[in-house]
Amino acid sequence: MALPAIADELLVDIFLRLPTPEDLIRASAACVSFRRLVADRSFLRRFRKLHPPPLLGFLDPNRHCFHPAVPPHPSAPPASAVASAADFSFDFLPGSSRDWSVLDVRDGRVLLSRPRRAGKGLNEMVVCDPLHRQYLLLPELPDDLVASWIDTLVTEGPRFSGSYRETFLVSPCDDEEAAATEETSFRVIWMTLLQTKPMAAVFSSGTGQWRAIPPLTRSESLPGFVLSTWMVSFVSRHYANGRFYWISGSTEKLLVLDIRRMEFSMTDHPPCVRGVSDDVAIAEAGQGMTVMFVPKPNTPRFTYSVWRNNGGSSTQWQTEEKTISLDYGSLIMGAVGRHLLLYRGSFFKPGYFTQDVNTFELERVCDALSRQAHGYCNFPPSLLSSPTV
Repeated sequence: MALPAIADELLVDIFLRLPTPEDLIRASAACVSFRRLVADRSFLRRFRKLHPPPLLGFLDPNRHCFHPAVPPHPSAPPASAVASAADFSFDFLPGSSRDWSVLDVRDGRVLLSRPRRAGKGLNEMVVCDPLHRQYLLLPELPDDLVASWIDTLVTEGPRFSGSYRETFLVSPCDDEEAAATEETSFRVIWMTLLQTKPMAAVFSSGTGQWRAIPPLTRSESLPGFVLSTWMVSFVSRHYANGRFYWISGSTEKLLVLDIRRMEFSMTDHPPCVRGVSDDVAIAEAGQGMTVMFVPKPNTPRFTYSVWRNNGGSSTQWQTEEKTISLDYGSLIMGAVGRHLLLYRGSFFKPGYFTQDVNTFELERVCDALSRQAHGYCNFPPSLLSSPTV
């Protein structure tokens, strides 16, 4: 006697409980009906919320090479497959790969730039998928945006010498607007921080166009966020729970960009003493919580205090009665989701580690010689979608 069919709702619940993306891919290969459920965009969004993208290794931006996670790290098998299949030399990009410089890495994609042949204007930029050897050249910024920014720069005058500029990738948001777009979409933000305000534009792969991001309101401004010529190198960018944070030499304010609304704002810095060039990290802690790790004054540089923010409308940071202590020679290089990225500069065996922000469990990812590396996560462009980059 034939067994009754399993309802789609029950199958979806089972698939959501699979422990890894690799298990989900294997399940989808069992039959057409399984693949139909797994490939559904709403299912993929739910799965990604429960299962953060795996950290597969680190991309060395200077040598254009990939350091995959090694055993016993759980990502070692898929990381080895990615290392064998992907082209991290970027030979598939137009022109010489040596001309391209890595700017950012997110969701398995890489943002690179190179000087324009004419030597005028902003650098040429490209977003590529090393696994599928596909790329998209970004259009130049619109003339009207550039003209308005030039007027601002003229107004700023000599203070422009203290500006800070960067370009970086942004993931799609899990909101209604993102649900209406392809899961393979991405965004790129170009921005510069002047003494009084940020100026920025966002490129959407869905529209293929740049648009300006509204600046801070008149009641808000960058004072309190120290930005001067000699402190520019100490501005750092962090990401957690749908927000980018910029930290400067100041302990008064943080600059925040909400990527759901694409709006800038200023928020208070945790009420603690911090050195101008201290290594700081901001990470996710689950349930919308954001944590910030700040070196404790008058202690070794590898002792950090922990501050938490509930991620809602509150801008208050609450201190915790615990610290995180790193081994001698370790540095916090940033964060991916709920894990700090650590670099250990041991003379005999340097390497990269992750540390859970809640349990503080330490796990070795791979050996590496360069500290200037980007964490490489996820299988581009997304779990089972067809590549469009």
